[in-house]
Amino acid sequence: MRVLVLNPGSSSLKYHLRETADAGRAAGILLSGQVDWPPGERSSPDRLETAFDELEATIKSVGSAPEAIGHRVVHGGAQFSTPVRVTAEVTAAIDGLSPLAPLHNRASVACIEAAGQRWPDLPQVAVFDTAFHRSIPDFAARYAIPEDLYRDYPVRRYGFHGISVEMACQDTAVFLDGPVSTLSAVVAHVGNGASVTAVRHGLSVDTSMGMTPLEGLVMGTRSGDLDPSVVLLLQQDGATADEVDHILNHQSGLLAVAGSADMRTVGMAARNGEPRARLAIDMAAYRLAKYVAAYSMVVGGPDALVFTGGVGENSALFREKVVAWLGPLGLGIDAALNNVALNNKALNNKAPNTAARDGIRVISTMESTFPVLVVPSDEERAIAESTAALLAMPTEEG
Repeated sequence: MRVLVLNPGSSSLKYHLRETADAGRAAGILLSGQVDWPPGERSSPDRLETAFDELEATIKSVGSAPEAIGHRVVHGGAQFSTPVRVTAEVTAAIDGLSPLAPLHNRASVACIEAAGQRWPDLPQVAVFDTAFHRSIPDFAARYAIPEDLYRDYPVRRYGFHGISVEMACQDTAVFLDGPVSTLSAVVAHVGNGASVTAVRHGLSVDTSMGMTPLEGLVMGTRSGDLDPSVVLLLQQDGATADEVDHILNHQSGLLAVAGSADMRTVGMAARNGEPRARLAIDMAAYRLAKYVAAYSMVVGGPDALVFTGGVGENSALFREKVVAWLGPLGLGIDAALNNVALNNKALNNKAPNTAARDGIRVISTMESTFPVLVVPSDEERAIAESTAALLAMPTEEG
């Protein structure tokens, strides 16, 4: 099946046309790219119309029309624990969850509606970032707040980046020559948004992001964990709820400390000795290392620490800073492996079969108690596979 994967972001629409083989396994990329537009205009009908004009022309140039459309949807709330066929009811439910992910869900709804108008005969599937984390137990998902708040509002830990984390777990299991059902790992998806997940026996059992993507690690423009009284202080000082939201989601994180949300820029400044940049990287690395140490306990001792996502895959400096804190876990970084992209590097004697997917590599020392891996993120492949697998299932009508 040829699946058009659509992933709307804050300033672009990323797309892939993927061809899958039997049983929904990815067979290849027919085309990929993105259409950019000014931030804040992602849900504009005119912008989406222009984006789809460009996308449709690109599809025609390769001569392979899509047979289905798969959408990445960030927040599925309590309603969606698996991929679903898009219907009017599903679209309305996704829109209803927009207050929990205002930067993303409304963009997804606009993209779903525009795609339905452009390609009305193609089935559409929504694949949710939160779905992988539905296995988190209540004692880790609940907040210690009054029961009526939990009952009357959607106040609980949902977690995000689940599509990326689940795919990273599957690829890691292949690399370690074992089934994903037995894998225990700590997976750090680090990009402009960042989270870390504790995976035990192939299932998410805890994750750093919470009810919204704001909680957890220091990110590009998000604060991550902070004392809730900071919110009260800002409001007591006259800030509105929208202003506080803007400060914590758009003016904080690396941007607030280093003056840039781009880890490449911050890393270069840190290497040049710029104090604010060095502080920002140290803060972000320390926060992640604390979570890794805690989640290593949660999973009962991981089979691997996995870095994925744009920063996780490409910033050797950031990985080095994180692993430097993890010496008490028996981990050490191999500088040569960390700085050079090596494919399918042998895991000492920990993985007899090292014929794993291209791009996965080990960056830890031979003496480390468990391997530290860099696993390329491929959310589009996961969405294409999930879309093809769902549409291959018989419907109630037939």
